[in-house]
Amino acid sequence: MKRFHIHVHVDDIAASVAFYSKLLAAEPARVEADYAKWMLDDPRVNFAISTRGTKVGVDHLGFQVDAAAELAELAKRAEAADLALLDQGETTCCYARSDKHWVLDPQGIAWEHFHTLDGAPVYGESRKTSASSGATSCRAPSGKPIRIAVKPAGSACC
Repeated sequence: MKRFHIHVHVDDIAASVAFYSKLLAAEPARVEADYAKWMLDDPRVNFAISTRGTKVGVDHLGFQVDAAAELAELAKRAEAADLALLDQGETTCCYARSDKHWVLDPQGIAWEHFHTLDGAPVYGESRKTSASSGATSCRAPSGKPIRIAVKPAGSACC
């Protein structure tokens, strides 16, 4: 099953947690000094905020899936739509280990498709994943990414 994902960059994490907790009528599922996440069921959404961005506002949208097969299906859909796909494989981002890929829509809006594998004690990795796309493990791609082949479902990393 899919869950819609929205990630917003904020200036003040405490003020934003207080605001969104009231607006969403729910407490965050996870809170860190620079990050908070709500896992809502009505509507089914993973709403995250962080102070890690370069400017305040919506950073990216996406879909979180419950299974690797669903992630592979999203990759197939992106390719069928002739979208450039940046496959990051397993990575650490937003205090979680996930298998993920990114696509940019025709306007350049980044969409993250990911399957969460486990929690992580750190926000993310700092290594660059693709110099040509500008994406790191914790930042949406920018510009025009090169087309990267999708790993078949069940294939080993690296």
